[in-house]
Amino acid sequence: MYDVSAEVAQAQEILCHDVDGTVVVTLNAPQFRNALSTEMRELLLERLQALTSSADCRAIVVAGAGGHFCSGGRLPPNVAPDPDRSRRNGVFLQEIARILHLGPKPTIAAVEGTAFGAGFAIAMACDRVVAAEGARMCAAFGKVGLVADTGIAYTLSQRIGSHHARDLLLTGREVRGAELIELGLVDRVVPAEDVLSAALTEAGRYAQVAPLSLAATKRMLGQCQSLDAVFAAESAELPPLTMTHDYAEGRTALREKRKPVFRGA
Repeated sequence: MYDVSAEVAQAQEILCHDVDGTVVVTLNAPQFRNALSTEMRELLLERLQALTSSADCRAIVVAGAGGHFCSGGRLPPNVAPDPDRSRRNGVFLQEIARILHLGPKPTIAAVEGTAFGAGFAIAMACDRVVAAEGARMCAAFGKVGLVADTGIAYTLSQRIGSHHARDLLLTGREVRGAELIELGLVDRVVPAEDVLSAALTEAGRYAQVAPLSLAATKRMLGQCQSLDAVFAAESAELPPLTMTHDYAEGRTALREKRKPVFRGA
């Protein structure tokens, strides 16, 4: 017989709720410190894909339940290694990182407690990172005999520079306290009870920017590996934006000295 309760339980491991246009996506497996099972990876990707095409969603906050962000990957106990399964699971994480880093919505990580392995990588894929006091981050891949995944070899270098990224990826050392800010891993550190509200405040900073402009800028930033690449991205992204309602509205609002009302169209 099909176990409906199992499906419901899996669906509850990724929770979404809207706060004035910002959707908070919560990893909800606190008994595992929100480590990502295969089912959680699939469901998280589905949720993020839906949000990228939703006009009602202006920004995405990724958080974890139970005082932790995400402690990495999770497999059932006593499961034999399987390269094909690992490859499939890796694709889910890659697509999650792609949406967070390059997708059309601004993304903010609200990090409490542990952000290890894939959890660390998910935070690094976001545009902004708010951390609670006591948060810990670690690229722990090598400590279990694996290589860094979820795109962190790229996103970590983008955030803190290749020198510091090499140190964290090659040593697998844990980072906490003042060093989180000093290295640039996080943008703000706040008391644990304030981390979600601080992340929502960060999301609100994007509210006055046209959604299509945000989306185009994130795409362009993902392509900018050289000055010529920037020029090519500008040439591709800019002309279509001049034909949008939001561009006309932005010009009109500037002329009328008022705040623009953007529609994402």
